[in-house]
Amino acid sequence: MAKTKTQYICQSCGASSPKWLGKCPQCGAWNSMEETVVQTSKGDKRKAATSYGDDHSKLHQLKKVEPDSYSRIPSKIGELDRVLGGGMMPGSVVLIGGEPGIGKSTLLLQLTLQNPDKKIVYVAGEESTAQIKDRADRLGNISENCFISTELIVENLNEQLKKEKPALIIVDSIQTIQSHNLESIPGTISQIRETAYQLINMAKYLNVPLFLVGHITKSGNIAGPKVLEHMVDTVLQFEGEHTGQLRLLRTTKNRFGSTAEIGVFEMQQNGLREVSNPSEILVQHYAEQLTGTAVAVVNEGIRPLMVEVQALVSPATYGTPQRTANGYNHKRLNMLLAVLEKRAGLKLSTRDVFVNIAGGLKIADTAIDLAMAAAIVSSYLDIEIPPHTCFSGEIGLAGEVRPVSRMEQRISEAHRLGYKKIFTRSGNQAGKNITDIRQLVKQLD
Repeated sequence: MAKTKTQYICQSCGASSPKWLGKCPQCGAWNSMEETVVQTSKGDKRKAATSYGDDHSKLHQLKKVEPDSYSRIPSKIGELDRVLGGGMMPGSVVLIGGEPGIGKSTLLLQLTLQNPDKKIVYVAGEESTAQIKDRADRLGNISENCFISTELIVENLNEQLKKEKPALIIVDSIQTIQSHNLESIPGTISQIRETAYQLINMAKYLNVPLFLVGHITKSGNIAGPKVLEHMVDTVLQFEGEHTGQLRLLRTTKNRFGSTAEIGVFEMQQNGLREVSNPSEILVQHYAEQLTGTAVAVVNEGIRPLMVEVQALVSPATYGTPQRTANGYNHKRLNMLLAVLEKRAGLKLSTRDVFVNIAGGLKIADTAIDLAMAAAIVSSYLDIEIPPHTCFSGEIGLAGEVRPVSRMEQRISEAHRLGYKKIFTRSGNQAGKNITDIRQLVKQLD
């Protein structure tokens, strides 16, 4: 007979306690311990402990182990293959997270439509079959090999999958699946951990790729226990502004490839379109030059991008100056303004400063500092930056311009788009050598 017991599990980190605690002893979160009914069976544990064959009970000499010679399965979506490392691996599990409505379901539905030769099971936990059919009609031709499952009990779902033997499994989303073994509601930590474990075992058993869609918290992290991200092979993050058209697909974990790649998509009425040359979209060419705009050459992963940086500096009319940043780290903006005031003599303590990265992107590369400083100086002095000029460099607290990595790729991307001058710390002949922030102000003044 199965025995049930009650535990209190932290909804932030997954730590468990036999009694309720106001503060989680592991992560320190307050009021995060929720009561969960856990069902255990001694017979199942004994069976699990003795289910391995003789091959699992012996030691293997690492030098004599033969590597698996699996070939990647192309998804026929170039930007998705890029972030996966060249395609889908058989038996791999991919977890995709992102804001609601950002395009996760659209991307995965396009994946099913662009592979009509593969039998694909799409597990719909959040939408009805009619809603999915309506979106599929808008995206393209529907394959006869695409099947929709509305089964949300993981044990029954695994029986379906074992019987149908699909070539690809998509679960949208893992927070809607539940197990018979637990009495807690779907979406709780215990349910997410149990259902993900069973689905991953089924994907390994069938040796087919599995895509899981995961909800995110208000802080942007994937909801549920951190162990979920450890269980899967690849974690993808879908980013972008709802009002913008561009979407970025980042890799935060990849057991079969690099985590330095990004995929770029453009949201259109008929779905997501791959953007093979995002620099031409991110950089606008105006008929007349404007003050407060500069072009930066940044690296997102190992991919060089040209992005437009905008800044507006105006007198502070309400006493306390405002500092607003979209797509740029707010603390780094405050640091940059302090450096410009201390080292370059700009009186920014009495000015409102607003900065923005065009296209709704969030850039983490510190090489954008020099372009951001140039845009601020341009708006402060009300002068225009010469055309066909771009910037790439990190600014330190002493006002120095520091070199950045992969400078050759950045210069090559700028040259390809017709830029004739690049301000950087690098001694490359194609660049304009700047060693101090004061030199930048003199060049622009």
